[in-house]
Amino acid sequence: MGERPEPRAGWQRPALIVLALALAALALALRDLALRLPPGQWGAALLAPDATDTRQMLVHLTVMPRIAVALLCGAGLGLAGAVCQQVLRNPLAEPTTLGISAGASLALSAATLWAPGLLAYGREGVALAGSFAALLFVFGLAWRRALSPVSLVLAGLIVTLYCGALASALSLFHRDYLIGIYLWGAGFLSQQGWGVAAFLLPRLGVAAFLIALMVRPLTLLGLDDEAARNLGLGLTGARLAALVVAVSLSAAVTSAVGVIGFVGLAAPAIVAIAGARRLRDRLVWAPLCGAALLWLTDGLVLLIPTGYREVPTGAATALLGAPVMLALLPRLRKGVLWRAEPAAAVPRAARPGLVLAAGAGLLALALWGALAFAYGPRGWSWAGLTGIAEMLPWRGPRVAAALAAGAMLAMAGMLLQRMMNNPMASPEVLGVSSGAALGVIVALFLTEAPSRVVQLAAGTAGAFAVLLGILVLGRRDAFSPERLLLAGVATSAAFGAIVAVAMATGDPRVGTLLTWLAGSTYGVDPGEAAGFLAAAAILAGLAPMLARWLDILPLGAATAQAVGLHVPRVRLVVMLAAAVMTAVPTLVVGPLSFVGLMAPHIARLIGLQRALHHLVGAAILGALLLTLADWAGRTIIFPYQMPAGLLATVIGGPYLMWLLRRR
Repeated sequence: MGERPEPRAGWQRPALIVLALALAALALALRDLALRLPPGQWGAALLAPDATDTRQMLVHLTVMPRIAVALLCGAGLGLAGAVCQQVLRNPLAEPTTLGISAGASLALSAATLWAPGLLAYGREGVALAGSFAALLFVFGLAWRRALSPVSLVLAGLIVTLYCGALASALSLFHRDYLIGIYLWGAGFLSQQGWGVAAFLLPRLGVAAFLIALMVRPLTLLGLDDEAARNLGLGLTGARLAALVVAVSLSAAVTSAVGVIGFVGLAAPAIVAIAGARRLRDRLVWAPLCGAALLWLTDGLVLLIPTGYREVPTGAATALLGAPVMLALLPRLRKGVLWRAEPAAAVPRAARPGLVLAAGAGLLALALWGALAFAYGPRGWSWAGLTGIAEMLPWRGPRVAAALAAGAMLAMAGMLLQRMMNNPMASPEVLGVSSGAALGVIVALFLTEAPSRVVQLAAGTAGAFAVLLGILVLGRRDAFSPERLLLAGVATSAAFGAIVAVAMATGDPRVGTLLTWLAGSTYGVDPGEAAGFLAAAAILAGLAPMLARWLDILPLGAATAQAVGLHVPRVRLVVMLAAAVMTAVPTLVVGPLSFVGLMAPHIARLIGLQRALHHLVGAAILGALLLTLADWAGRTIIFPYQMPAGLLATVIGGPYLMWLLRRR
């Protein structure tokens, strides 16, 4: 008797959520139609419009196709997201995790600048080519490990960050030429006919049919690798087939309408939290939830008065989906979305102290070179001690800021990856960076020429408002990794949507915002640099006190409790430490995605396995990467400059790819 409600809950709650979203979207659609045409003409406008009636033609060629495209895109992304989360065994996975959106964006940017003839017949072909090139690169990096979930996730993150960094670098220097890529990337659903719907419908049908044939292999992929092999599943072939279908469907959507954010991640998570715990249920309800969610979002977007440019639906989706996910989080049960897996075994360094000493030596050389070696009006020059002293007021603050920011973000990433036992965990997952970004955006758009102090104050308020919200959400479940991950991702997605909307407006202040978002040390003065270094030194001195906890937490909550840890309290302390280590550098130099995510992985791949060695190694590597990136940013294209955040990805990305491929 006590177990009977569970099967019904597997479809009742998801059905209620989908129905509620669909009814709200239908009401908005009917309202929009009523403003355009009398109800008696709706059928004629859809099936046989009067060519002499402008209103009927507009409804037939713009309104109805837009609804159809919203439904098809939402369903396709929801289905693709459910498959990716199952194959990769990770609640943060979606098709964009594997680099397809970043690859499409980079391909379109490059074609716009250097091969515009390729766009003569539309951008769909170029975007698809970029998506599949990125996917092939991801598969190539992860192939030696039989496309294991952790390897695929890491490879996808590297390719996504690298393609994104290259595209951002192009946009900094060619922003006026690439404004169309901004608009495409924001995800607009405006239509001028039924061509996009006709393009998507057969692809969605074929993908749904193929995925239906793969239900059993997909179910087995949710088990650990050994169990799946014992049941006769070929892991590499099953993963490859499932991901190719899911990514092909998502790439078709992306090429047709641009980047529609958050649907592929949120729809499967929402229905799973609501009760669709079996894969078969999620494969049914995730597409329906995605379709209803995107349709409703588009209806709400159409209510917003059109100003300089329409609000992009793709970006706004997160503004609706994030609150829905946050509201459902209290229903999340442990293990519903994600089972933590150990990272692939890496040989431990025989002499970790020697490795750390070598890293510290390289960092010292990098600091010396950043202060002494530079390119100027007379070419390259090497300054002696006197020259360093003369240039220290100009170069010193930037070098200090890069050193401190790299170390703090790398330590924050290491803390989160060990606490959550998830390779996709990074400082951005907490949402603190997004909160700081939102604060800076508010300051830029509500005040005239906000001072540095105003920007720092606004960023601080935004960062800690987000942190407070996540603490409130996580407290009810002992700060479990599942809940913290999803709460942070939902919050980051919502604030990221606001950033995307701001970017798509074309406002001149967006240039300042873009530079800050790329991670820049341009505006750091000596006072800020001194305070920044002091904060980094204090946090670096306190962080080793967490080393014992960080050795135990990856073993699981049960083991941690068995050895005497109060797991909720330990998680709270670790998360607060990571949040402070994220907030301080974000406020000074802006968000730096690469360092906090990848420096801990590089440290682990070179053999630093114990928590203390891992922590110190990540801090050294983060500081080294960002110091080199800041030096390169101000010298390689002198007198122009590039943000350190972008160049850190460009410098560190290839080395991390080589390490991942080699291991």
